[in-house]
Amino acid sequence: MSDQGNESSVPSAGRTTRAPEPLPAMAVSVGALFFDRVAMAPAHEAFREPKRGGGWESWSWSRSAQRVTDLAAGLLALGLQPEERVAIASTTRLDWIFADLAVMCSGGATTTVYPSTNAEDKAYIISDSGSRFVFAEDAVQLAKLTSQRDSIPGVEKVILLDPSGIDLAVRGDDWVITFEDLAGRGRALLTQDPDAVTRATEAVTSDHLATLIYTSGTTGRPKGVELTHRNWTYEAAAIEGLGIIRDPLLKVHFLWLPLSHSFGKVLLCAQLQLGFMSVVDGRIEKIVDNLAEIKPHFMGGAPRIFEKIYARVTSATEAEGGAKAAIFNWSVGIGKQVVELKAAGAKVPFTLSVQHSLAEKLVFSKIKHRLGGNIEFMISGSAALSKDVAQWFLAIGMPVLEGYGLTETSAGSFVSRRDDYRVGTVGMPFPGTEARIADDGEVLIRGAGVMRGYHNLPEQTAEVLIGDGWLATGDIGEIDDTGYLRITDRKKDLVKTSGGKYIAPSLIESRFKALCPMLGNVIVHANGRHYATALVTLDPDVTAEFAKREGIEGGPEAWAVDPQIEKIVRDAMEETNAGLNRWETIKDFTILPTDLSVEGGELTPSMKIKRKVVEAKFAHVLQRMYPSE
Repeated sequence: MSDQGNESSVPSAGRTTRAPEPLPAMAVSVGALFFDRVAMAPAHEAFREPKRGGGWESWSWSRSAQRVTDLAAGLLALGLQPEERVAIASTTRLDWIFADLAVMCSGGATTTVYPSTNAEDKAYIISDSGSRFVFAEDAVQLAKLTSQRDSIPGVEKVILLDPSGIDLAVRGDDWVITFEDLAGRGRALLTQDPDAVTRATEAVTSDHLATLIYTSGTTGRPKGVELTHRNWTYEAAAIEGLGIIRDPLLKVHFLWLPLSHSFGKVLLCAQLQLGFMSVVDGRIEKIVDNLAEIKPHFMGGAPRIFEKIYARVTSATEAEGGAKAAIFNWSVGIGKQVVELKAAGAKVPFTLSVQHSLAEKLVFSKIKHRLGGNIEFMISGSAALSKDVAQWFLAIGMPVLEGYGLTETSAGSFVSRRDDYRVGTVGMPFPGTEARIADDGEVLIRGAGVMRGYHNLPEQTAEVLIGDGWLATGDIGEIDDTGYLRITDRKKDLVKTSGGKYIAPSLIESRFKALCPMLGNVIVHANGRHYATALVTLDPDVTAEFAKREGIEGGPEAWAVDPQIEKIVRDAMEETNAGLNRWETIKDFTILPTDLSVEGGELTPSMKIKRKVVEAKFAHVLQRMYPSE
């Protein structure tokens, strides 16, 4: 955009959409929201966390408030001033939540740091944010900070959440203290000044900085997104207004999402507003086992989680073959018919209703039982969910409501409604948010969830906050005549072939993956080329099961060149192409010998593909698919 930062630069409005639901009253700050919840239900269970020896430890709201108060007082004892930053470098665990609440209740602001971030980038984020203190999860995180200590001179204290295996006595300084040390300092302060935390919390206004989240970014240095208390308390009130969490005081939520990401953080704010209980365990490898044990009513997740569940179930059924596979496929087909009729407002015929009951008994109930048996809905965010995967979950009676938002909008801006779920869209806006489509197709959003700006980056802020409260999202979308939004692609990800035709890669990629559960990641490449090709990776779990069943020797490198696997992928490619325009079709693909990873630099911590990084890293592989160029 050439003219930035004033009303005249706003593109002329296309179709506009607003939420029909009312917006409930908003709290002044996150700290006030927390203490209000504590006062309403002090004895009610707030959290559960895993015990070291197995089982779960329960925390009431009153017990949680005492812990948060001690930690907040500890930060005040260290000298934390209003809006000063405190970084948290940890996986998802209850201590993360208590640390974050303590920061905000003491008047500070949290800088979130993905634990997988390398030492150099971690130092950049901590330094750029101006964080005075850092909560570090364990010895691994401490080692990263220690190796970069000269680059973070502003850090006065590192507070260890888990000091296991670390002898602080041999360090020779007091740069590192423990979580318990901090709480002890807080209790000492509260003995002298019992109202210290109350005063600090009450001094926070809606405009005060609450959180700095650094966008992981697919290129370049991450930018710090400044989110205020109003941003978060708006999100909390808006989620209540949506009404998708019914009878919240009776509901169990499974929180495993990274709390360094806005998606996980907004679910915490919703909990403070609505009062449901959250089981907190960030161990990715335990998700499926935890679902069966926790029996949650809802959870959020990235599309990859739902894709993996879909792939596991469908591939296992295909492997069994025979009558079981036939019954499974028949049941899903019946489920889809029922869903389509209900979406159209039509009555389900008696015969089909009987068949649906049978499908529920024979197939759907067993899948639901494996996932705990209580799931009412799940929420997908952070990337596009395949329409095929969404339809499958809806057919079996576990709707995955697709949401849409950015870090710059405090996570949620749109979400599907439980009573009017339209597959392929991200639903309607949150109450209090409005959106419109610019002349070039870009989605613009306005509302109380929009960020204050990028930290210390006025020019980049002016590029996206384009006037009159509108945020330019960078996403291309369409609003239908009922106000539902469909995201078609990232503006910067649209590619143009040498023949001048535009291709939206993400839609093709999600369709390809849904048609081939064996696939882990798909990257469609076509920019400046005569035709499109794809780099694909294999899901290690699904492929390992197939390889064992078919007697395919070796590991991922052998799988990548196996003719049976190659044929399965090629058949899925042809099926994908059948639904595309001629210029969009994939002419060839290459199976990479290893999956993409955060550690390898090909994925962001929120599991988004760094398209340019992947294309540069595998340029030689891509070139082999264009022999005449």
